[in-house]
Amino acid sequence: MEPHARVLERHSLIIEGTQIAALVPTSAWQNTIGAEEIALPDHVLIPGLVNAHTHAAMALFRGLADDQPLMAWLQNHIWPTEARVVGREFVREGTRLAAAEMLLGGTTCFNDMYFFGDEGAAAAIETGIRAVIGMIVIDFPSAWATTLEDYFRQGQAIHDRYRGHPLISTAFAPHAPYSVNDQALARCSTLAEEMDVPIHIHLHETAEEVSNAVAVGGVSPLQRLESLGLLTPRLLAVHMTALNDDELSLVARNGVNVVHCPESNLKLASGFCRVKGLMDAGANVALGTDGAASNNDLDMLGELRTASLLAKGVAQDPCAVPAATALRMATLNGARALMLEDRIGSLEVGKLADVVAISMDHLGSLPLFDPISQLVYATQRHQVTNVWVGGRRVVEAGQLTTLDVPGLKTAAHQWRERIAQG
Repeated sequence: MEPHARVLERHSLIIEGTQIAALVPTSAWQNTIGAEEIALPDHVLIPGLVNAHTHAAMALFRGLADDQPLMAWLQNHIWPTEARVVGREFVREGTRLAAAEMLLGGTTCFNDMYFFGDEGAAAAIETGIRAVIGMIVIDFPSAWATTLEDYFRQGQAIHDRYRGHPLISTAFAPHAPYSVNDQALARCSTLAEEMDVPIHIHLHETAEEVSNAVAVGGVSPLQRLESLGLLTPRLLAVHMTALNDDELSLVARNGVNVVHCPESNLKLASGFCRVKGLMDAGANVALGTDGAASNNDLDMLGELRTASLLAKGVAQDPCAVPAATALRMATLNGARALMLEDRIGSLEVGKLADVVAISMDHLGSLPLFDPISQLVYATQRHQVTNVWVGGRRVVEAGQLTTLDVPGLKTAAHQWRERIAQG
């Protein structure tokens, strides 16, 4: 990823402990220290993919209520089902399922927004995946918290518990402007500065959201957040499908990070994010899958391909998001949005060894002229063979090393029965 679009051919990457120690031509590498050597011919190595917006535990809702408009989907299906089944066990097992799927597809870090964040963190640690756990804030009660004070108290407890953990960091996660009041949003802004963490929020997800906000309060959600001091480089604004020119400039001018979720937006017919316009204005645009309930997968390789193709169509410009830019959105841009750019997102000496090996020796990937173009336009997640997170191999020869796959399947079947009984 650095320098942009650079490809190193016939090189070896050396890992010492948790970090990348060197990148050298393979012909120049002399193993004088007895290190384990792993030969991966016909492979590319990329930084671990960064899924910048998930609701991981909702993997257990995959396919539950498809082909619905956003608010009908939420109000008539998702929220009632959550009220009935969501608890600690649901979040732990749903996040384990999601983390397994993500690792097998080359995602090594995810940014989560869901209840019982401590259970999500525990599942991530068990799986060996890096996670940014959301400190949820929402105006209505849930199984996790009954008052806003409870949400803040329990979120900060998660932050304190995992402070300094090698895999876990935190972000404030107010759900959306329409579900969190001004006082709570302002408090998120103040605490995020004090705790030095990002803020992760759904914003301008649909044109209806924006028009409703203007009708009620006279300003757009983005303008409201500006008045509350939230438009800073700490903010991850998710979806952003309804932006006029002035709002686009406002986002870029304030260093707001945009998290684009193209497949979820398409499925829910939420609108089109102006990715090229945002990037041309200097905004950092990352990628997320959203939850598996609205996607219906957590496949970041698929997401970056969709992002590139969709951006070309929306901008009516075949050069709008080139392959190298799409790959950067799914790696270094995501790391930057999560304030992890100094640790992950690129294969550079001194960074953490979050590394993915992808086999290009597949009929659908041959012949190989440009590795980056082939990764973006002609590579499937089943081609991921090996994954390291912080130097630990968590996928080997296409198999998870940390979790029992038959056990995951059994749990998913059991949850299907429990959910369907409602």
